[in-house]
Amino acid sequence: MNLLRQHKIPVTILTGFLGAGKTTLLNRILNEDSQQKTAVIVNEYGDLSIDSQLITDTKEEIIEINSGCICCNVRGDLISILSSMLRQQLNGEVQFDRVIIETTGLANPAPVVQTFLMDEAMSRWFELDSVCTVLDSKHLPQHIDSEELQEQIAFADVLIFNKTDLVNERELKKLQTRITQMNPNANVIHSINCDINTSDIIGIQSFDLGHKLQIHPNLLTDEHHHHHDTVNSFVFTDDRPLNLDRVNRWFSYLVQIKGESLYRYKGILHIDGMDERVVFQGVHMLFSGTNDRPWLPAETKQSEIVFIGKDLDKYELEKGFYACLQ
Repeated sequence: MNLLRQHKIPVTILTGFLGAGKTTLLNRILNEDSQQKTAVIVNEYGDLSIDSQLITDTKEEIIEINSGCICCNVRGDLISILSSMLRQQLNGEVQFDRVIIETTGLANPAPVVQTFLMDEAMSRWFELDSVCTVLDSKHLPQHIDSEELQEQIAFADVLIFNKTDLVNERELKKLQTRITQMNPNANVIHSINCDINTSDIIGIQSFDLGHKLQIHPNLLTDEHHHHHDTVNSFVFTDDRPLNLDRVNRWFSYLVQIKGESLYRYKGILHIDGMDERVVFQGVHMLFSGTNDRPWLPAETKQSEIVFIGKDLDKYELEKGFYACLQ
């Protein structure tokens, strides 16, 4: 008999479409003055891990999965990582009181939920606390017919309508009416920059298996289908500095001409003559960039950019990126 832990470890799943604000929400949770230690698992779509670099400095354990969509081939990695974390916990090597999983914006949350219901070891040591779905109020109408987004909405115990400052009251009311018809059981929160009371999503014990089985009768079976074949992602890296004027012109072109096809683009830039990293993030035609912290002495100065979108032209993006080199 093991007396180390008297209760199961709660797991919160953060999901939501690309650019909705999941990493912003995660940062808010981690930066709170909490007595609980959190283990974080971040899944990215593509080969480059940008989101983990955008998570602010924290003492918490951050683990990345970027070999694919967490709802597909990476599910085995998820079980392996959780099992390893559990062994380290039992051996006294690490300590954590809760787990937060941030999925890629293209993930169907059902297989992630299945992990904690169908695997004996996972269900023995972990329990689902809640599924929290972050919604981009500005761009939600453009993606509402996406099967992934509909699954994210349907599985939510909490729905966060983020970026409410970018829509008017009438638009927001119309959106909420449609979304709550899809999932009338979820608690609804409005936010700007995911500035919420995190106690409304953490430790709330709101996961309801009965409700999930109503919307997904095969939840306790192992079937899964992929639906994002037309979405592709490309990553570009280079340690040579970029010319700021060229970068600005390139992004202006992308936003104006390709914005509809760009679901998400983000990265860290090494700009000629600047001692700080430049961090940028964009969703469709909404784009922002800012000077970040100084480059660390042991850090390689390099630009890392990822584009995620529909039917993107790799050659055109690559050509534009390399044209920005100093």
